[in-house]
Formats: sequence, structure tokens, C-alpha cells
Amino acid sequence: MTTDSPATAVPSRRSLGVRIGRIAFLVVAVIVVIAVAAAFFVTWTIQRSFPQTGGAIEVTGLASEVTVERDASGVPTITADSTDDLFYAQGFVHAQDRFFEMDFRRHVTAGRVAEMFGASQAGTDAFLRTLGWRKVAEAEVAAMDDVTLGYYEAYAAGVNAYLASRSGAELSLEYAVLGMQNPDYAPEPWEPADSVAWLKAMAWDLRGNVEDETERALLAAELDAGATEDADATDAADDTSAMLERLYPDYPFDENPVIVPKISTVPALETDAEPAAFSSRDTDADVQQAVTTVEWEETANVVAAASLLVGDAGEGIGSNSWVVSGDLTDTGMPLLANDPHLGASLPSVWYQVQLKCSTVNKACPFDVGGFSFSGLPGIVIGHNQKVAWGFTNLTTDVTDLYIERVQGDEYWRDGVLVPLEESTETIKVAGGDDIELTIRSTVHGPIISGLTDDFTAIADDPLPAVEAGIPGGPDLFSGGTLPEPKEEPEYAVSLRWTALDPGTAATAIFALSTAQDFDDFRYAASLFDVPAQNLIYADTDGNIGYQTPGRLPIRGAGDGWMPQPGWDSSYDWTGFIPFEELPVSYNPTSGYIVTANNAIVTDDYEYFLSRDWDYGYRAARIAHLIERRAAAGPLTAQDMREIQMDSEMWIGKQLAAALSDVEVSGTGPREAVALLHAWDAQNTASSAAAAYANVLWSNLVQNIFGRREQPLPIDGQARLFTVVASMLEDPSDPLWTNAELDVDGMDEMLALSAEDAYDELSGLQGTAVTLWNWGDLHAITLRSDTLGASGIAPIEALFNRGPFRVGGGASVVNATGWELGTSYETTTVPSMRMVVDLSDFDASTWIHLTGASGHAFDEHYTDQTADWATGIQRPWAFSAKAVEAAAVHTLVLTPAG
Repeated sequence: MTTDSPATAVPSRRSLGVRIGRIAFLVVAVIVVIAVAAAFFVTWTIQRSFPQTGGAIEVTGLASEVTVERDASGVPTITADSTDDLFYAQGFVHAQDRFFEMDFRRHVTAGRVAEMFGASQAGTDAFLRTLGWRKVAEAEVAAMDDVTLGYYEAYAAGVNAYLASRSGAELSLEYAVLGMQNPDYAPEPWEPADSVAWLKAMAWDLRGNVEDETERALLAAELDAGATEDADATDAADDTSAMLERLYPDYPFDENPVIVPKISTVPALETDAEPAAFSSRDTDADVQQAVTTVEWEETANVVAAASLLVGDAGEGIGSNSWVVSGDLTDTGMPLLANDPHLGASLPSVWYQVQLKCSTVNKACPFDVGGFSFSGLPGIVIGHNQKVAWGFTNLTTDVTDLYIERVQGDEYWRDGVLVPLEESTETIKVAGGDDIELTIRSTVHGPIISGLTDDFTAIADDPLPAVEAGIPGGPDLFSGGTLPEPKEEPEYAVSLRWTALDPGTAATAIFALSTAQDFDDFRYAASLFDVPAQNLIYADTDGNIGYQTPGRLPIRGAGDGWMPQPGWDSSYDWTGFIPFEELPVSYNPTSGYIVTANNAIVTDDYEYFLSRDWDYGYRAARIAHLIERRAAAGPLTAQDMREIQMDSEMWIGKQLAAALSDVEVSGTGPREAVALLHAWDAQNTASSAAAAYANVLWSNLVQNIFGRREQPLPIDGQARLFTVVASMLEDPSDPLWTNAELDVDGMDEMLALSAEDAYDELSGLQGTAVTLWNWGDLHAITLRSDTLGASGIAPIEALFNRGPFRVGGGASVVNATGWELGTSYETTTVPSMRMVVDLSDFDASTWIHLTGASGHAFDEHYTDQTADWATGIQRPWAFSAKAVEAAAVHTLVLTPAG
């Protein structure tokens, strides 16, 4: 018997180690192979949806070849021989870059989001079905003239041609992810109503004051409940009304400007113009002479007027636009600037595109570039070969809440019961059971209480709000219009809104694109009923102008500032302001027109427009900068771009002055306050003082209004600028006292807020005050509107981008809004910026928040964001020669067969 010697045992152990090593290597190798394969699969899945941008593609439905030239930013210029081919190609290209966004949007506007994302979205669908956007859009399509309908049908055909060539993940990465949850989902063919309904979504985004009206109604109930038990009902209502007036003050007409100080006299529009038709008529010289403008009363001198204005800011959803005449510019021709303020989204709400007929004539009248919405044919904001235009939200009151007294399936009207209108719809739910929805409506519109918490809360206790909005006291049932209730009544809230009536905005887009003069522009404005927008104008003849468009209601007894009694028809709308009586300005002697959601006209205008304007700080600052720079020399396009990035914080200057005599405790807080004394009031990204000023403002507002026994609203920073500025002039104001914080008086409130701000900011960015910065605190993270908020980190990482450091702030010209009491993160943005040079369109510039592509990981997904954040705008090639020189890729769409 033999045994292994140590010499033979060692190789055996080594052999085991080698085998283990080989196994480990194989395991690692398999993992690497799987990882590489997974990476390859993910990369292939991602890239397979990227569009073809070069070569040729055969498509069914075209009459002739169409060229699509894309520049280095991926922005397409589409050239076609006919309007059918032009809009067909626009639909095809939109679908190439943004189809998932388009598909999601149409599900939102139709109240069908649960079909994509399941039961969590059923409540959203119920609300949107109740509003009925899709039905209104279908009615608008049915009423279209043949020319406009042809554009929408051609566009839909182009979208569907792209859908016919791809499916699932070939359309977008989102469909690959969606397929894990909802494998049976497949997009439907595109329809014209899908496009038109998006205008309803934009109208809702820009709907005006319904949130303010809702907030006031809820606050009225809280204030009423907090009144002393022995107070007379009338006195309590008066106290409530007084507090509401205090918290929602009137527009400061004596400090900030209106858009149209004097309304111009212009010829009435011709009534035989055809929608979207090309007009080549020459404007007669006599007609040009007939267009006159009354002198601006304050001063006829643009330089002297600068001393009349106070500088700064507005906030949130809104916009800036202005136009200056050639009298003030270095080229002798107008400059037009626009930057609409909307919620941040990824991809951006805007899609840059140019639409050109190879031969511009009556049959094919388009030679236009600018910003479109994916899913909508045409150009929304931009310029053609003759005219440029821009938009800002009109901020007129086009929504009213009505309190309805309901009894069973009827409701009260002028002392009698009338039947509610009822309809039933089915909400389909991915992975779940269908939901039956009953929609009830009154003469005012759909009943929306029961669908959202706020509207339901108003219905639960509506009378304080109605009483506060009716002069003369709380007797709501006088005049015999409604019998005194014998039992506890049931109340509901209905919505009256101009966008729920079929309109013509879907036609106005094309009329704007083909306008050749101010008359054409005004005609297009007359069609642009919803959403109501300020429209500014410039042309290559050197004219500038402004027109109030929109379907603006004429009210009966009420003004819509608070919910109104639906049982009394005297509070109904009685009609709409005639277009020819809406404010207009043409070549004003001031040499410029500024719109920034401020009041359009003074209160002596014949018709009521709103009490909920932005408070005019942005408009005042823009006007001040235009006048100051014009005084120094001719204005340039670069001046316009720099004004768009101005970040002066008006309230910050007031706080710095107020704190100069206030004793603040602690070395750190005193160092922080000292930052403000050397600050230029600019909210630049690198500024330590800007970081502190904004945190100070946040804490001050919360300490005054929010952190008290009965909290008061802290939204609407422009509103709060006005309220707090007034308080700073009155140290005895009772709101400076807050028993919850043991604060008595203005100085104590300012000192506490300064100390709180130091504590908060030092916790966020350290105790070295000179190292603080506003850009990191105020950074923006771009989140996909759908899967970017899934709650699943790996999926969110696929679609979201950022954070990106930004300057600006709420209620400044560079309006990067943030929510008081929530976070300093940027939530609303100048969604795009453009400066149009009427002396040379190729010298114009543009930028928007993200990029041309909606495909995650495409090179143009967020390639404009860094430039957007720092205020850089990109060249905007418009002429055929410039477009050709800028082209990086050219795709030719050819008729199949």
C-alpha cells in the first residue's frame, strides 16, 4: 500500500485552485457577456427608434418629392411643392422625433391616460372627460373650412405614414418600457381632432385665474369659520371681503405700466377674408395714413419716460414679449423678442421647424419658420418672409366658477327647477375594469365638484365665497329668485370657460403664418379665440403693433373674482367683447410695446377684463431697460437677448433696504445680511447674495403668512411682492405680528426671517457665506412628463436629465419660477427665447429648453439646455441660401411607386 507524498499532493491542491480559478473566470466571463449583450440590447433598443435623417424614404401619399434639411441642432426645414405635401411631411417629421409625446398628449386631451398607464390615471381621465376637450375639438374640426381641414388631414396622413413603417420600440424607447406594464398597447392612427385638442390643453395651461378664484373661495370659508361667534353675519362677510382685498390687491397702475396706454385708431377689418388664404394685396398709401396712434400721455419722449418706470419681475406661467421700432435700433428696422413661460418639460413643449413652399403663391402660401407643437400642423410663434409675431398670456379672466343649487337631477334657475344635462362615458383602464362616468352639466358648463379636492371643498361650504364676492352683504336669496331652502341644500360647482365652446384658433395658426401686413395679422388675431394671448407684431416695412385677441366675456352682475350664484341668471355672461373694440396699438410714439402678463389697459376701459393681472414688475423692468439702453445708443439684437436674461429681483432690493436698520443676532446671520448691501440685485447663478436673498424672501413670506394659526396663501410671488412692499411702508401693519412665532412688529419679523434664512442656507450649502450660490439651489432637473415620474429609479434615469444650474427666479424677467415653501428648484421656465431681426431674418436667433428630439440618448435630446441656461441663442437660418449652408443632413421623402 502506498500513499501520496507531499510532492504529489501539492499539484493536486494546485489543480483544485486552477479549477476554481477557471470556474470563477467562466462566471465572470458569462457575467461580462451577459452585461455586454444587455448593453448591446439596450443600445440597440434605444437607437432603433432614432429617425433617419439622410438619404431617401419612399412614402405613400405624397404627390412630389419633399426635402427635409436639418441643421447642427437637428432643426428641420421642410420644402415642398404643395400644401398637402408640406403638412404631410411636417406630420412625418414630428412623428420621427416626437411621436410618443404626441401619443401621450392626445390621450391626455381625450381623457384616456388610463388606457396607457392603468388605474392610477382614472381620476385624471374623469376630470378631463368631464371638461370634454376632445368633443370640443371634434366640433371644431367639423366646422373647419375646406382649406384648413385639408392641412390637418394632410398632417395626419404624414403621421400615419410614419406609424405604418414602425411599431413598438421602433417608434420610441418609451414603448419598450410601457410594454412591460401594458403589453397589449398599440398606437391608433392619427386624426385631425388629435391635433386640435392639443390647443385645449394649452388653453388650460394658460386658463387665467381659476386657481386664484378657487383659492379665494376656500380662504373665504376658512376666514368665515374663524370669525367670532357673536359677530354679525354682514360684519363677518365684510371682514372676509376686506382681508381678501388685502391679500389680492389691485394692479399697481401708479407704479407699473399697461400694455396699451392709448388705444390706436385702425381701419375695421374686411369681412370677406378667407381663413388661411394667402393675401398679396397691396396696402393703399391712404389706408396706411389712416392708421394713427394717440400720443402716450405721460411723455412723447422714450428717454424721458424711463424715469417713470420701476424695474422688475413676475412669475410662473406667463411670458415676456416686446417689439421695438426701427427708430430705436441700429439697423433702422424693428426687433421682436419673445420668451413664453411654461412648466418645465422633457422634451420641451416646443418644436422648432420651418415650412417652405418651393414656389410661394396663392396655392402654396407658406414661407415660415418658428416654434410649433408636436402633433399640430403649422407654426405657432415665429415669422414669415414679411411679418414676425409673438405671444404672451393675455391674463384676462375667461373662466368663472358658479355655485349651483342642485335638487336630485335638477337645479335652480331664477326660482324654478330645470333639468341637469347628463351623459355617460366609459373610462377604459389598462389591466383593470372599465369605469362608468356620469357627467352632469348646467347652463354654465360641466359640474366639476366631486372630481378634485378643491372644487369639492368649495361645494361643501360655498356661501361664504359667494357672499364675499357680492357687494351689499350675504342675502343671496333676495329678489324672489330662489325660495328659502326648507332643508339643507346640496351645492355643486360648475365651470364656465371660453375654451369649452368650439372656436377657430386651429384656423388662426395658418392665417398668422400667411399674414402680409397688419390688417392680415389682425384678421388672424380675430380668429385666435382660445387661449387668449397678447399678440405683438413687426414687419419688414418697419411697422410694429399689438392686438388683443381672444373670446373675452361680457359679464352680468358679477366680475368673476369669486364664485357666483348659478341660480340667478343676472350673473351669467351676456356675450363677448366685439373684436373691433378690443385694445390695439400700431406704431406707438413710444417706439416700443411690452407685454409681460401685465394689465392691458387702465380701468377706464369700457369693458371689464380681469382683476388678476400679473402685477407688472417684469413689464416695468423690461420697459426700463429698453429706455435706458435706447438713451445710451441704438438698440441691437444683442441688447434684446441680454434683456431676456435680466435677473434683477425687485423685492430683494426692498428687503436689503429694510434690513439696513434691523438688529440681527449672530455672526453668521449678520455676515449673510451684509451680502445684500453690496449686491447688484441680480439673481445670477454664481451669486451668494442672490441665494441668501431668495431664502430670506421665502422665510419672510412663510413667517408672515404661512406659519400662523390660520395660514394664508403663499403662492403668486408677484402678488406677494405687492402685499409685502406695502407692509414694508407700514411698520404698524397687524400682519407683522404672529403669535405662533412670538413675533411682534416688523423689525422682529425681519430679524427672525434673516436668522431663519441663514440657518436654512447654511444647512444646505455650509456656513461660509461667500461660498453660497443661487445656481445650485435653484437648479433645474428635466423630467419626462410620463416615465420620468415613474418612481422607479432605473427607468427615471433613462429619461430624466440634470440638474442644470440656472439663474433668474420668480417674478424676474429671466422668469425661472419656483414654489414658495416647497423648494427652490426651478419648475417654470422661459420655455423658449427668440429675437427676430426684421432687417435680416438670417440674423435672428432662437433657443428652447431641451432639443429637437424626444428620443432619450439622441444627440438632440437636451443639446440646447446648456445654452438655454446661460442665455446663449443659436443662429436661425431662414433664407434658402442660409438654410442650405447650415444643413448637416438632408432627407428626401419621395412618392412610393
